[in-house]
Amino acid sequence: MAAYAALVSVMHIIDQIEHHPRPPISLHKLQVESLTEKIAFLQEFLEGYKSHVVYSSEADALEMRIADAAYAAEDAIESHIMDQIHGGERICSVDFYQGLQRVMEDMDSLNKEVIEIKERMVVQHQLHRSSSISGGTLRSSSTGKNTTMVGFNDVLLEIMDKLTRGELDRHIIPIVGMGGIGKTTLARNLYAKPLIIEHFDICAWATISQEYDTREILSDILSQFKKEGRGGSTENELGEMLYKHLWGRRYLIVMDDMWSIEASDKVKFFFPDNKNGSRIMITTRLSNLAFQLTVSYNFQMQFLDEDESWNLFCKIVFGKDDCPIELEKIGKKIVKNCKGLPLSIVVIGGLLTKYEGTREFWEYTLENITSSAINLEDDVRCLQILYTSFKELPMHLKPCFLYMGIFQEDKKIRVSQLIKLWVAEGFLKPINGKSLEVVAEEYLMELIDRNLILVDKLGSNGNTKLCKIHDLLRDLCLREAQKQKFLCVMKLRNLSSTPSLNTERRIIIHGRTPEECDSPQVLNALQFASLARSLIVQYMSIDFDRALQSADLRFLRVFKVENSGLLFSFTEYDLYNLRYMSTKCLDFPYSRLQANFYWNLQTLQSDISFGVMDSEISMMPLLRHARLNDHSLPDPLNGQIVLENLQTLSSVSISKCREKVVERFPNLKTLRINCGESDSLSLHCFRNLGLLHRLEHLKCDFVPLSFRNTHSFKKTFQRLLLQYIAFPHSLKKLTLSGSQFYWEDITTKIGPLPHLQVLKLEMNAAAGADWVTDEGKFRSLKFLLIRSSDDFVNWMTDNTHFPRLEHLRLRYMDKLKEIPWGIGEIPTLESIKLFHCSSSAVMSAKRILEEQEELGNEGLRLVIK
Repeated sequence: MAAYAALVSVMHIIDQIEHHPRPPISLHKLQVESLTEKIAFLQEFLEGYKSHVVYSSEADALEMRIADAAYAAEDAIESHIMDQIHGGERICSVDFYQGLQRVMEDMDSLNKEVIEIKERMVVQHQLHRSSSISGGTLRSSSTGKNTTMVGFNDVLLEIMDKLTRGELDRHIIPIVGMGGIGKTTLARNLYAKPLIIEHFDICAWATISQEYDTREILSDILSQFKKEGRGGSTENELGEMLYKHLWGRRYLIVMDDMWSIEASDKVKFFFPDNKNGSRIMITTRLSNLAFQLTVSYNFQMQFLDEDESWNLFCKIVFGKDDCPIELEKIGKKIVKNCKGLPLSIVVIGGLLTKYEGTREFWEYTLENITSSAINLEDDVRCLQILYTSFKELPMHLKPCFLYMGIFQEDKKIRVSQLIKLWVAEGFLKPINGKSLEVVAEEYLMELIDRNLILVDKLGSNGNTKLCKIHDLLRDLCLREAQKQKFLCVMKLRNLSSTPSLNTERRIIIHGRTPEECDSPQVLNALQFASLARSLIVQYMSIDFDRALQSADLRFLRVFKVENSGLLFSFTEYDLYNLRYMSTKCLDFPYSRLQANFYWNLQTLQSDISFGVMDSEISMMPLLRHARLNDHSLPDPLNGQIVLENLQTLSSVSISKCREKVVERFPNLKTLRINCGESDSLSLHCFRNLGLLHRLEHLKCDFVPLSFRNTHSFKKTFQRLLLQYIAFPHSLKKLTLSGSQFYWEDITTKIGPLPHLQVLKLEMNAAAGADWVTDEGKFRSLKFLLIRSSDDFVNWMTDNTHFPRLEHLRLRYMDKLKEIPWGIGEIPTLESIKLFHCSSSAVMSAKRILEEQEELGNEGLRLVIK
């Protein structure tokens, strides 16, 4: 797997150099052709190769030799690039070409060995490949399986009764069981039940994990109530805020994946006992923890019996269809070997559902899980069963799956960031006609379909916004990734067990505090990380910063700092190879710029940035995503290139969006712009948005006009804005904040957009008391959010005016009289959510729900907070 990722990476580097508008080096044509031919041969071999190495601590020797050869090619090419950019003569071109020639000779010997291996392949292996890969047809499966629950209906009702009835004292209800048995799935099903939502005034969910941070737990719970502490708030200050918010209210707090009594002790004092039936539900693997909580009730999760296991398996593999009779006997044997553990059943089912049913492949799967699940502890048995699914992954998915090990336990992973990281790492094999981001999205969905990655939250457009990975699957990722030297997660609690970093390509440093991340052992180890391509750090202190400056990190491609108030300056580092940069504070000093300094940069992200101008942007021909607090984009100079790859730009003042600037971003997909009083003379720039013919997501933030401005000035501002603004017809998602368009302008300017699926109107984006819609507008709209429209009173519409609407969200609408009756009659409508809306609007929503239920529409969900 690491070998395949390395081979793809070398091909990616060569392609970048050959197609770069200003390549830092030149490659010998015949030598490159020979190298790519050898790499392509090895890639093709690995794509069909089935290692005979079983679940063990040893990596496949052949794969590791191929990886070493690919790494040597990477090192040779990138060393030459770095030396050329530095302007030094440490390695001349002749030395480079000779060094690359030696790498190819090593690959020649590997290729000869591979040919012999292919000729010696046993008939059983050929049969397996023909039945499961060549002959078996891949099929897509539903992604909604992650919350499938079988066999726990009685339990569900029992716990619901404990949650909603009984004593008024605050009670703790633990759900106990081993990893993968379904504790979190059960808790999530309970948490989402309409009866639970209606019974409790407040519901919140917190994931604890082994490495917990009390301050983060409190902050996370508060954020679910739209309450935010100050950046420097202490645990006690956050706890006091939480206590006050919960006081007098009936609440349900879920604390998922708890590992110690200390974690409970540190937060439970902030959960008041209001004597009104409040509940705290805890999931844990530790039975003794449940007893330490001194509760009168806890539920011990049981394994599924044979019938329940078979029912779950069939739901995963066949959906609503029955299992074919010829597969039923072998299928039941597979299920029996999962020992009633839901996670094993779900993951093995995810493997089988990817191929049309062939008896040979099912027998092969049975053989693998039978041989690995005898006389083992539960967790180890489960890991070996899960390894079967990993082993059978197509080779192109294995690097993506193992990369999930970089994230901390129970981390909610933002999909947009995951995709950027995958692209920057260079292990995605290109597909003609598709961007690497699209390829990454497809790979992610394949892993979700196989139940190896879980959907945590969907976005407004229906795509996966947040994902996560089960603890046991993460353990598998780490075990396999570190065995193959694909990545190294430093064990800060036991640094003696962390391998030397001198051969590591990807280094991850997680810590609960800055002190853990900048211990002397960590800082010293970084001095030997000269081959590192990725460095992902939880915290960055002054000492850590100094250590990085003295370390040789010139090969670094990915540099990501999760938390740091330090100003990161490019002047202090020789990061010429960087593709991905993400930190809190970033400085671009003009004095240090060179033509090749940013030759490789693809993603640039910072909450606070200084000095980033078009002169820098123009030196980033491969730039794909730029998210900074403000871009300064003067008119381009003669000869400055068009940024063909740029897809994301955030955020830019509208005054900078001049025609000559916008024309340089022809493939821009996501744009965030700001507009304030100082931009009143630049409103004509809004018409240039119409030149972005591939723009899909636009967010416009309008700063409210000062009360000092006259009524005439405000009217003129609005008139000119409406006169000039041009929305591209390619838009799929539009967010407006503070624009104060009249409702009729919302209908006439935005309604006709043919592909618009998501519309968010926030903070008085629309002004006026009445919104009257008409037919023929909003034809593709699926998601509508209206938030804080202070004057909005009457909404007059019909079901044909929003023919495809699926989700309606209304927030802080205290003057809205009612939701129109026609909204409930939209056949595609799935949910209505109201947050702090008028009582009359709430009543109208309840009437809509009642009427739809009477008509047999059981699918409509109503949430009121």
